[in-house]
Amino acid sequence: MKDFHDLKVWSKAHALTLAIYAATASFPRSERFGLTDQMRRACTSIATNIAEGCGREGEAELRHFLSIARGSASELEYHLLLARDLNYLTPTDHERLSNEITQIKRMLTVFIQKLKADS
Repeated sequence: MKDFHDLKVWSKAHALTLAIYAATASFPRSERFGLTDQMRRACTSIATNIAEGCGREGEAELRHFLSIARGSASELEYHLLLARDLNYLTPTDHERLSNEITQIKRMLTVFIQKLKADS
């Protein structure tokens, strides 16, 4: 069992979640139960699955939850693209947030590969 607080990838995912909440606060009210909720759920899922994996027994389960987190990051990546194309996000904000997602996905991939190599 690992302490998720000690993981840099979890810290980055948590910071991204806070940034997504801030970015979606200005979305149209009509998106409250649509894109806003989808983006918030996807970004929250990244940090949540990292934390849950750390609380499980064994590295195989941790890898499974890290993989789910990586999938949620890909989902969020699409939602950001959609938000940009709907003009809910500026191109600058889209690029900044997308770069954060890319970095998190890379970190998750390296973490998963390391766990596989160690087993």
